[in-house]
Amino acid sequence: MKYLFFLICTFTFAQQTQFIDFKSVRGQITINPEDKSVRGAVSYWFDVLKPTDTVKIDAQNMAFTEVELNQKQIQFTSNGKQILLISSFKKGTNNISFNYVAKPKQALYFLGSEENDNVQIWTQGQGKNTSNWFPSFDDVNEKVIFSLEVVVDSKYKVISNGILKSKVNNNSMTYWRFNMQKPMSSYLLMLAIGKFEKQTQQSNSGIPLEMYYEPKDKSKFEPTYRYSKQLFDFLEKEIGVKYPWGIYKQAPVREFLYAGMENTSATLFATRYVVDDTGFEDRSYTNVNAHELAHQWFGNLVTAESSTHHWLQEGFATYYALLAEKEIYGENYFYSKLYESAQQLKFASRTDTIPVLNAKASSLTFYQKGAWALFVLHEAIGDKAFKKAVKCYLKKHSFQTVNTPDFFAEIKKVSDYDLHIFNKVWLESSVFNTIESNVLLNKNKSIKMLFEIEKLKNKPLPEKEYFFIKTVQSDVYFSVKEAIVNQLKPEKFEDKVTLLTLALETKNIQVRQAVAATLNEIPESFRAQYETLLDDKSYQTQEIALYNLWNNFPEQRARYLDKSKDWIGFSDYNLRTLWLSLALSTPNYPINKEQLVDELINYSSSDYEATIRQDALEKLLNFNIINDEVLKNLVKATTHHMWQFSKFGRDNTRKLLKNATMRASLERILPNLNETEQFQLNRLLKE
Repeated sequence: MKYLFFLICTFTFAQQTQFIDFKSVRGQITINPEDKSVRGAVSYWFDVLKPTDTVKIDAQNMAFTEVELNQKQIQFTSNGKQILLISSFKKGTNNISFNYVAKPKQALYFLGSEENDNVQIWTQGQGKNTSNWFPSFDDVNEKVIFSLEVVVDSKYKVISNGILKSKVNNNSMTYWRFNMQKPMSSYLLMLAIGKFEKQTQQSNSGIPLEMYYEPKDKSKFEPTYRYSKQLFDFLEKEIGVKYPWGIYKQAPVREFLYAGMENTSATLFATRYVVDDTGFEDRSYTNVNAHELAHQWFGNLVTAESSTHHWLQEGFATYYALLAEKEIYGENYFYSKLYESAQQLKFASRTDTIPVLNAKASSLTFYQKGAWALFVLHEAIGDKAFKKAVKCYLKKHSFQTVNTPDFFAEIKKVSDYDLHIFNKVWLESSVFNTIESNVLLNKNKSIKMLFEIEKLKNKPLPEKEYFFIKTVQSDVYFSVKEAIVNQLKPEKFEDKVTLLTLALETKNIQVRQAVAATLNEIPESFRAQYETLLDDKSYQTQEIALYNLWNNFPEQRARYLDKSKDWIGFSDYNLRTLWLSLALSTPNYPINKEQLVDELINYSSSDYEATIRQDALEKLLNFNIINDEVLKNLVKATTHHMWQFSKFGRDNTRKLLKNATMRASLERILPNLNETEQFQLNRLLKE
C-alpha cells in the first residue's frame, strides 16, 4: 500500500502545476541568531485546477505543526524534502496553513556573533535552495506573490523583497512586514539582517532606489554606488519596459557566495565591491551593479523555464550590463570588453564542447557567448527592430517563464533575419564564430589597432618598435597600449626600456599597472622610474610594485617598508597582509616580530572575512609561520560555506599532513576543535 501511495505521489508531484496553481503566500518568520534557527507560520492560497489527493510544497529538513486546510486539520507527512498534504482536493480556491521549525544547512547564512556585536544574516537561494529556510517551490515555473513578516531583535534592520508596509516594535523585537505586488519564483525570495544604514535616491521614473551599507563603510558609499541611478535610468529607457517591482534595494553582505544575486527587487552583493576612490579603479561595482539590475527584467520579470534556456537570463543580463557601461565609459570600453570575451571564448572552444542551449553549459558560455549572440542579433536586425522585439517579449511574458522560441517569436515579427542559421551558429554550436565576431569588432578603430598589434606578436621588436612608440604616444584607448606592454614581456630589458618609459609616462593607471605586472626583474637603472608606481592610485598596482621592489632591491627594503607601513588596501587588507609578511621576512628591520606575527595570525581567524583569512593563511604557510593557532584557523577554513575557501583549507591541510611533525600537531589540536571541525579533520587524517 505504501508503495502504491509513493507512485501516486510521484506522479502527482511531477504534474503538480497541471493540478494546482499557487497564487500567494503570507509568512511570519522569527530568526534566532544564537541557535541559527527559523520558526515560521505560513499560509498559502491556491486554486485546484483538477481534483487530486496530494499537494506538495518543498521544505528541506523541517518540522511541522498545526497543519490545516481551510482552517481544518489535515493529514500530512514529510519526507525531509517536502511537506506532503493529503486530502481530497476539489476544484476551487483553498488555503493551507502550518507552522514550521528549521535549522538550515544552506541558503540561510549566519555570520558574526552576538558576543562580538557583528551579527549578519543573509540568504542565497540560487536555483532551488530557498526551501531550506522557507517552505516554497524549487520549480521556477511555480510563481507566487509573497508577503513576508520578519521578526528580529530590534537592534537589527531587515531587508527583504518588495515594499516595507509596516515596522512595529514589541518589547525588544521588531516586526518588519514586506509585500510584493506581483508573482515571482521562490529562489528569488531573500533576507538580509544586520546593522545596516541606507541612503535613498529616486529614478527618473519615480522608483525609490535604496542603497545600504554598514555604518563603518559610510565614507565608501559614493564610490561603491557610483553611477547607480544613471545605470537604472539607462536600463529602464533602453529596455523600454518600466521597472516592474515598485522599489529597488541593494546591500553588500559579508562572505557572500557570488559577486551578486538579483533577488526580486533586492540585490545582494559581495563586500569586496565596497570601495573607496582608490579601490574603485581596480574593483568597481559598476558591472555587477548593472548585471544584477538587468536581471530584474531578464530572470525576474521573465524567468527561463529550465536550465537549457539559462542564456535568456545570463546572456541578456551580461549584454545589457555592457550596454549600460557603454553609456558611462564609452564605445571603446564596450568594444574592448567584447574583444576580451571573444578571446576567452575562442580559447575555451578548443576544449569546451557544450553549446549555449544546453543545461550543462559553462558560465562563460551562458554569460559571454549568450551576450555575444545578442550583440550579433542586435547588429543584424538593427536597433529599432531589436528594441521592439525585446519590449514585446517582456510584455507578453511578464511574470511568467519563457524559452528561446518565445524570444525568437518576437524577433520574427520585426525581421526576416534567418534565425535558423543564427541558432545553429551561436546557440547550438560550441565553436566560436571568429569570422563574424571579427567583422563586428573591426567597426571600432581601437579594436582594429588591437588586431594589428596581435599580428605583430611574432615579429622581432626592431621591426615593430617605431609603430609601438607612435601608438603608446597617441591618444588611442588604453587597452591598445596595455597590449603593447604585454607583448614586450619576453624582450630583453635594454631593448624595451624606451617603450616602458613611455608607457609609464602615459599616466594611465591600467597601462602603468601592465608595466608593474610584466617587469618582475627590475634593473637598478630603472628603479627610480619603477618606484613611482608605489604612488599610483591603485591598490593592485601598489601591491605588485611593493613586492617586486622588495624582491629586487634588498638594500632598499627598509625604505619601502617604511613608506608602506600604514597601507591597508582594499577591504580584504591586501596591502596590510603583504606588508606584514615582507616585514617579518626582512632581516634587521626594526619591528616587534611577535606583535606582527600575532596580527597576521589574527587576520586568519574567523573574526574576519574569508578573503582576508585566506590571504593571511597563504602568507603564514608560505613563510612557515605555523603554530597551533594557525592550524586551528586552517581547519576552521575547511568548514566554511564558501567552497573556494573550504577547498583551500582542505588542500593545505592535506599538504601539512604529509609532514610527520605537522601531522602530530594537527592530531594534538583535534580535541580542542568543535564537532564539525573534528569531523573534517578526521576525514583528512584518514585519507
